[in-house]
Amino acid sequence: MARRNKGKYVNGILLLDKPFGLSSNTALQKARYLFQAKKAGHTGSLDPLATGVLPLCFGEASKVTPFLLDSNKSYTCTAQLGETTTTGDKEGDTLQTREIKPFTAKELEAVLDKFRGNITQVPPMFSALKHNGQPLYKLARQGIEIKRKERAVTIYELDLLEQTSDTLSLHIKCSKGTYIRTLAQDIGEALGSGAHLSMLRRTEVEPFDCKKIISIETLESLIKEGKNLEALLLPIDSALPSHPSLVLSDDELKRIKHGLKVSRRDLPNSQIIRLYDKENTFIGIGRLSSDLQLTARRLMRTN
Repeated sequence: MARRNKGKYVNGILLLDKPFGLSSNTALQKARYLFQAKKAGHTGSLDPLATGVLPLCFGEASKVTPFLLDSNKSYTCTAQLGETTTTGDKEGDTLQTREIKPFTAKELEAVLDKFRGNITQVPPMFSALKHNGQPLYKLARQGIEIKRKERAVTIYELDLLEQTSDTLSLHIKCSKGTYIRTLAQDIGEALGSGAHLSMLRRTEVEPFDCKKIISIETLESLIKEGKNLEALLLPIDSALPSHPSLVLSDDELKRIKHGLKVSRRDLPNSQIIRLYDKENTFIGIGRLSSDLQLTARRLMRTN
């Protein structure tokens, strides 16, 4: 007989402040343990050396995870000039040490401007991308180099925050799939000195308000104080604020729950429609079908 998954049904989204040195999955499992949650997942990993916003989806919130994968993200980072590494960050072995060529503020701005807007990147070998089912980082650790295709990404914002004789601290807002390590390396190459990433912090994940994120230490303290951690969770529909919504009648709700379509004159022309019952309870995600009717995509378990 299969073992039943222990834990309780917890539903909602936690904006975790991932600590330095933990993998995203380890941080997820720590939070899941503290919530005693039956089910949880994250929406885009951070490297162990990175910190910052890691949205965790508990229970039914895991059903909106696919709709968050295209989210824009913001970061602050520090590029260490004059040294390249095997991994593109300070965790790797030194590949090359070079003299840092002097440059003016105008020259630096011209270099940064080359990386704004639509650019292409070659994903690093030390990444979770797969080749024939194997993560690239596992192949890289075996000394195997695989040719990677360039990918298109968008850098919406790239600003200098601080500069020292051998470092650049930057603010970046970018599209999904952007590798900040690669961006730091490419900027270093454009400056003629090479670079690696010495610090990375994710500060924003759209569409969430990330001004207040919760650390594992805070969760542990609240447990000791006897507080209810579930009060920290954002509602599931907070992941979809920009998408149109519909309130369904009892009959319409019954049809949707039975896999049937609903005809209405006011259906939004959208593949993501937030659905609510008369009590304004979020009951799932619908879409406009090819025959211009409402059909369900993902429904929440509400009992």
